Amino acid sequence: DAAKAAGLRTASEVFADRAYRNDGSLVPRSQPGALISDTKQAVRQALQMIQTGTVTSHNGATVPVIADTICLHGDGEHAVRFAQTIHASFKQHGIEIKAS
Repeated sequence: DAAKAAGLRTASEVFADRAYRNDGSLVPRSQPGALISDTKQAVRQALQMIQTGTVTSHNGATVPVIADTICLHGDGEHAVRFAQTIHASFKQHGIEIKAS
């Protein structure tokens, strides 16, 4: 908000491989289920965030998000597979990936 108020260009980041709380914050890595390790779940979450502007929290609540860019944690065991599968799914759904 401060960057926008200062006239700076911003991009809101969402995470395909992290679980969300009901308030839109990330589930801390110290808690079980914070990291998504299932490729299908990561793809579903990424598609949901792009297509509907929402994410489903770890408690099942629908939470609004602004998804200008999607982060995949490179330290995740499945990062490369997630990136490849999400990219293919976006192409299949007509979602354009572009540099800003």
